[in-house]
Amino acid sequence: MPIPICDVSVHTAAVRPTHVPELDRVLDGGLVPGSVTLLAGEPGMGKSTLLLQALGSMADRGARCLLVTAEESAAQVRLRAERLGALASLLLVVSETSLPRVLAHVEEVRPDVLAVDSIQTVLDPDLPGTPGSVSQVRDCAYRLVQLAKERDLATVLVGHVTKEGTLAGPRVLEHVVDTVLSFDGDRGNSLRLLHALKHRFGATHGLGLFEMTDHGLVDVPDASSRFLVDRRAGAPGSAVAAVLEGTRPLLVEVQALVVPDCASPRRSAAGVDPSRLAMLLAVLDQHGGVETARSEVYASVAGGLRVTETGADLALALAVGSARRKQPVFEGTVAVGEIGLGGEVRAVAALDRRLDEAARLGFTRALAPPSARSRGHLEVVPVHDVSEALAYGLG
Repeated sequence: MPIPICDVSVHTAAVRPTHVPELDRVLDGGLVPGSVTLLAGEPGMGKSTLLLQALGSMADRGARCLLVTAEESAAQVRLRAERLGALASLLLVVSETSLPRVLAHVEEVRPDVLAVDSIQTVLDPDLPGTPGSVSQVRDCAYRLVQLAKERDLATVLVGHVTKEGTLAGPRVLEHVVDTVLSFDGDRGNSLRLLHALKHRFGATHGLGLFEMTDHGLVDVPDASSRFLVDRRAGAPGSAVAAVLEGTRPLLVEVQALVVPDCASPRRSAAGVDPSRLAMLLAVLDQHGGVETARSEVYASVAGGLRVTETGADLALALAVGSARRKQPVFEGTVAVGEIGLGGEVRAVAALDRRLDEAARLGFTRALAPPSARSRGHLEVVPVHDVSEALAYGLG
């Protein structure tokens, strides 16, 4: 019967840490009993590796974990677990695709954590359709969600994505689960990014960073240092941007190459929005005295990160101006700010946290909107427009 909300017990909401620090960061501490987490990503990104490392860590610390591998044999999982150092006596594995038998295994084992890899390959023989069809994915997910709630069972479902990058299967799948994690990265780069797209038990838009190695995924706790480690100081066409990924401030290198006097000039962007680059080039031409109409322009974010927010505008404009004029950005300078169509520099979200990150890494000078304030040894130079930014930023 209905009870007053103040009488509802919250003891079951205590999180169970996975002991994978970057995963726990995104989950706000770990998995909640009775919750269902959907881990989605492209093939080859390392979803199964991340899941196995988390299960192995929890099993090492006394949690009874059941991994239902619906795509690989138990022997394949054992070989991967050996390579990852995830062998644990409390980590149980079964190769199974039939939903009724999966439910029977849960009844027999009574695990603390259940993982199914993947939901698109589980089949209920009493339902129409083939594995991966809308009806099968929807109804199998519903049954596993119901099981998780009935038993206070922390459950993780691995999901496939389509070639467009969206989650395969019915959209309702994202609605019935409690948490949706997206695991992605550039295939040509070892960096992997874990985003929380939905999280009923904590903040959304969290970000975890991993590096794929021969021995599995390794946490990258100091991401800014990782992105700047190979930066060549004093090179024209390079600027450091203070960006925000989810709720996490990061410092990244923005690079630009300008090749003048081309008959059919191209624009190429890697890691930045091409339409944003085109807009900034027009603003630089009109308000910054940087002419690129007859030049090829290439822009990229080093390290494989894709920046989608406007806080990198000022750094990108500096990089293009630096490349066009062949003048390096002053050493120890970081740039943060959005650029408007009138060439003005505008404030961005979490400006203080971005500047604190720059100060932590030893930067001594920041070009920022007029509303920013200096902190510690970091001198903040307020710039009102791109013309001022180029004047103060280029040596």
